[in-house]
Amino acid sequence: MRDKFSIVVPVYNEGANIMILIHEIKKSLEDHTYEIVFVDDFSSDNTNKLFFRQIENCKCITHNKNKGQSESIKTGILNSKYNNIITIDGDLQNDPKDIPLLIKEYTNFQSVSLVGGIREKRKDNFVKIASSKIANFFRQLILKDDCSDTGCGLKIFDKEIFLKLPFFNGIHRFLPALFKGFGYSASFIKVSHRERVSGVSKYGTLNRLFKGIRDVYRVNKIIKLHRGK
Repeated sequence: MRDKFSIVVPVYNEGANIMILIHEIKKSLEDHTYEIVFVDDFSSDNTNKLFFRQIENCKCITHNKNKGQSESIKTGILNSKYNNIITIDGDLQNDPKDIPLLIKEYTNFQSVSLVGGIREKRKDNFVKIASSKIANFFRQLILKDDCSDTGCGLKIFDKEIFLKLPFFNGIHRFLPALFKGFGYSASFIKVSHRERVSGVSKYGTLNRLFKGIRDVYRVNKIIKLHRGK
């Protein structure tokens, strides 16, 4: 059934954004059954303190050390109660108003196991956008996943399929390629993108670019091994 959703939000030092994000998600999903699963990746600000209060439909899991975004998403999924997973970044650059658009695509086409967002008019600096375009071009060239923006945090996908995939640090950027490589269908829709208002980006642009290129070969090998079974 595709009528209940677990929204997984990895956060690291996003204390200024969390309550705003919760309010926006609740407003966008008034007609849906859902839970919000925050994963605090060992923040050093007040992020974790916000969850001492009881917030309806929300829970928070805290890492005892910083593990990164992929591990945080995996932790959220393992602690989710529904099979339909929605991921969204905790920095408010993804707009929760777009979540119903993903849900509509996901529920209307039962054969689709993943729907990913494609950010229009990205509100990032030139270096970040340029490096992302290079990585996306290289990834599409090798993996042929038909996704022009795999780095968009807004995705909806099947939990059981995700848990079957070989896990590695960085997997969240290769879900379209892996889903398709393992024989499942994926589709993509355009979503909005907002400027970051509070906090700072947690990831080094060049380091992420070079690691992403290395991971392309890792994913290509994973897919080839799977198809060779």
